[in-house]
Amino acid sequence: MYKLGATIIKDLRILLRDKIGLTLMFGMPILLVLVITKIQNSTFELVNKNKVVLLLANRDTGKISLEMIQAIDKIGMFKLTEVSKNTNDEQLTNRMHAKDAMLALILPQDFSAKITAKAKNVTAKAMNSFGLEGGDTLNRKAGNTDPIILYYHPILQDAFRRSVQGALHSALQMVESKQVLQQLYFSINEKPLPVSMENELLNNQSPINEVPVSRDGNRTVPNASQHNVPAWTIFAMFFVVLSLGSGIVREKLSGSFTRLKTLPTNYLVALLSKQITYLSVTMIQATLIFAIGVWLFPYMNLPALNLPEDLLGLFIVSFFCGWCAVSYAICVGVFAETQEQANGFGAVSIVILAALGGLMVPAFAMPDSFQTIIKLSPLHWCLEAYYGLFLEGGKLSDVWMNIIPLIVIAVLIQLVTVWGLKRKKLI
Repeated sequence: MYKLGATIIKDLRILLRDKIGLTLMFGMPILLVLVITKIQNSTFELVNKNKVVLLLANRDTGKISLEMIQAIDKIGMFKLTEVSKNTNDEQLTNRMHAKDAMLALILPQDFSAKITAKAKNVTAKAMNSFGLEGGDTLNRKAGNTDPIILYYHPILQDAFRRSVQGALHSALQMVESKQVLQQLYFSINEKPLPVSMENELLNNQSPINEVPVSRDGNRTVPNASQHNVPAWTIFAMFFVVLSLGSGIVREKLSGSFTRLKTLPTNYLVALLSKQITYLSVTMIQATLIFAIGVWLFPYMNLPALNLPEDLLGLFIVSFFCGWCAVSYAICVGVFAETQEQANGFGAVSIVILAALGGLMVPAFAMPDSFQTIIKLSPLHWCLEAYYGLFLEGGKLSDVWMNIIPLIVIAVLIQLVTVWGLKRKKLI
């Protein structure tokens, strides 16, 4: 125990002298958590609270185009900015290039006429199918042309663009349905559709209640902090490779391994010391980042991090995540020949493992060919265990199936490390 204690004190002194390494291990992950959470929360607010500027050029003079504008406004997703109907396409796109708006919508001159023709066509088909007389003559060419044009800025991502299309299709469908109902009612009753009946027919959608699935029965909707803080805490843990990996390389180059062979001790004691020291660092990282999420985020207009009820389970998951991160860092340090190799390979490999593990792109969104590969990343199992606690409201017993693969990966890394030390005749 004396040898181990002395080695731990030595490693702590080396660690405290490494100012750059400490900055990378603590400063960069904290900044990363703050920035990513702020960005994702802003994106969430953009979709749910803020409105997207939409330039609207209404070149139609009919009443239906005004109803379309009202339907778009009721969606609540857009901040409508109407421009002159004489504004041409080039002027619209120039304003979009100037970032006045990301979207522009043109209602053409024949918008009302096309919608009316389409409604009459559908009504005629319905009347004919009912065997009733009085329907307008069937026009098979009516409504074949898309009556509206949507311009979008190329920087808009595909997912957001699809949500915009869905919103506009919903507004257009509402307007078209209204015209069909009015035409059909008039064809049957020869009088206008009452407003009360129109509202009852068009605005009778059943509500949709969104309920998150949780193991503890909690119905709190997870926020951006619940998703980001655990994910980037894992990233911070594995980034100890920059300090620990390069430290091991320095010891090899300075001859520390050779000198240890002449002493009545074993280098495995030194490896155990490094694991204890840097495992403590990873636990401090997790504690600090979680504390920032709980207490500092509310002062930054960010949603507070809600810790899981099973704090013991949170500690155990963090422990094994940290142990796997330290094991990986030592392995990189043993096989790297120079500090540049350790830092370069360590940083790049962590980013790749993070991408494969689901920290950057959700695992369920990856192609089927990646579903087996992602399970090879230790960060995947770390993330699944954390999400089981933070998002699903689970306990330690619910996430053991994620911890076991993590332990297996850590043990394999340890065995590879020992094999590498023997191969290089360092022990």
